[in-house]
Amino acid sequence: MREIPRFAIALEYDGKQAPRVTARGHDEIANQILRLAQEANVPIHLDRDLALVLDQIDLGDHVPEALYVVIAEILAFAYQLSGKHKDFMDDIETHPAQSSQAAEI
Repeated sequence: MREIPRFAIALEYDGKQAPRVTARGHDEIANQILRLAQEANVPIHLDRDLALVLDQIDLGDHVPEALYVVIAEILAFAYQLSGKHKDFMDDIETHPAQSSQAAEI
C-alpha cells in the first residue's frame, strides 16, 4: 500500500467572506507551512479528511459552502484557544474586517 504524503493547507478568514485557501503543499512545503504557522502562533488543526477535501481547492479560492459549518467550528475553537473569542465576537459587531488564519493537515 502506498503511503499518503504529509500535506498542509492554510486558510485565511477576513470576517466578511468565506475563508479562502492561501497556501497548500505536500511534504517539505507542508513542513514550511506548518513551521510558519507555529512561528506566527496560528492554530493548527489536524484533520486528514478535511485536509484531503481542502487540498482540491485552488489557491485563492474560497472554501465551498458545504464546508462552512466545519470551518466555522474550527475557527471558533481556535479563537477560544487563543483567548480572542470574546474580542472576535465584539469586533464582528463593530469591525467585520478582522482577519485570521488557520492551517490544516
